[in-house]
Amino acid sequence: MKQINTIARLLLFLFGAAGLSGFIVPVLKRRILNIGNISGLAVCICIMLYAVFMPTIHEMIRVFWHRTVGKIVLSIVAAGLVLALVLVIVMTTLMVKAAAARPSENATVIVLGCKVYGERPSNMLEARLNAALEYLNANPKSVCIVSGGQGSDELIPEAECMYLYLTSHGIAAERIYQEDKSTTTRENIAFSYEIIKEHGLNESIAIATNEFHEYRAGKIAENFGLEYGAVSGSTVLWLLPTYYARELLAILYEWVF
Repeated sequence: MKQINTIARLLLFLFGAAGLSGFIVPVLKRRILNIGNISGLAVCICIMLYAVFMPTIHEMIRVFWHRTVGKIVLSIVAAGLVLALVLVIVMTTLMVKAAAARPSENATVIVLGCKVYGERPSNMLEARLNAALEYLNANPKSVCIVSGGQGSDELIPEAECMYLYLTSHGIAAERIYQEDKSTTTRENIAFSYEIIKEHGLNESIAIATNEFHEYRAGKIAENFGLEYGAVSGSTVLWLLPTYYARELLAILYEWVF
């Protein structure tokens, strides 16, 4: 039994260490630090500490459980952990389902902005643009709205970067509308909807973003009465844990507020 417990602790520690490395790579590689990898790092550190001090922790729990307040506190903690796990499963299922939603033919493509380095799109933005390119080439009557403002550390607006990328890859300039004021996903959709109404564009839209982002973007579009489908770009593996974790928290925020 002791040997089994030792193996279980080792496996749990290695699991936490693997997660820790997954969340820290964006920090080391691109100095990306956001609520996604901060929360992920915190969880992984807790898992590793639990694995190291498991016998001591179990003994403390056993002693605490014999007190009335201990039973109450531990029951609340256990219920919270179960609820968190259920929420993660539900949100992940919704993300997968939303990313698989196919848009109608010749829909208006809305490419959601993301980080720009100089005048070059980031990995995630390039994935969104390549997904949009594939759809636009397959649907020659569709037009595109590139949506994204300029961050304080960006040389040009994200919309301009996306415009330059698409035109350099063969998309005619007259098929592209630029929306360069938005700073959030909600503003991306809201300001793009204004362009759709102003120019009488097709209100059936195709949202070009990363797969994990499709659900939240789609729900926002739904609030504006837009029919939507997903044009998903694949997130590179070293960024996925950080932005997946951040998206879980963003979805939870949307549900609560």
